[in-house]
Amino acid sequence: MTEIQNPTPREAFELLMAGNRRFVSGAPEHPNQDAIRRTEIAPSQQPFAVLFGCSDSRLAAEIIFDRGLGDLFVVRTAGHVAGAEVLGSVEYGVSVLDAPLVVVLGHDSCGAIAAARAAADGGRVPAGFVRDVVERVTPSVLAARAAGRETAEEILAEHIEHTVDLLLERSRVLTERVAAGRLGVVGLSYRLADGSAQLVATRGLDAAVPAAS
Repeated sequence: MTEIQNPTPREAFELLMAGNRRFVSGAPEHPNQDAIRRTEIAPSQQPFAVLFGCSDSRLAAEIIFDRGLGDLFVVRTAGHVAGAEVLGSVEYGVSVLDAPLVVVLGHDSCGAIAAARAAADGGRVPAGFVRDVVERVTPSVLAARAAGRETAEEILAEHIEHTVDLLLERSRVLTERVAAGRLGVVGLSYRLADGSAQLVATRGLDAAVPAAS
């Protein structure tokens, strides 16, 4: 495998998606997972992407994108809800580590989204801090329904896009880098059954989002 030094946002995106295609096809290469790589990056890191995804145990980033040590700066929360700690972590990956790509990764059968849908329909709201997670997802559910988007897939896409926009609205660091052409921010929807990651939102990257079927 030929690695790209200092990739552009577009090159970083293609590198990530190439790994997902290998994973889906059952032919992963497991790059950068040996002792040589471990020693090489011990002094410093230079990940090519910041990945902000759901904490779901079936969404292990380095596995589903066939990457290794030092490749991805990963931040995960249930339902990929973003608070100050998440924003600070994403900004660190971009401004300090100089990653050219930020990825928001959601997935089908997401428990946080299902709970938010149930709460929006008048169901029981979870107790404790899980309630906070559900409340942060609920605006995406309501926005999707207001636009006539009722299916689970449509609500998931809405939530992913909402998270992409939230990162850019709240972070001047990200917005300025996107405007300067130094950063791409994308939203991907992961399918648990076949392992594929589908593009649903893009900012600062010349990649086309497939039309809804």
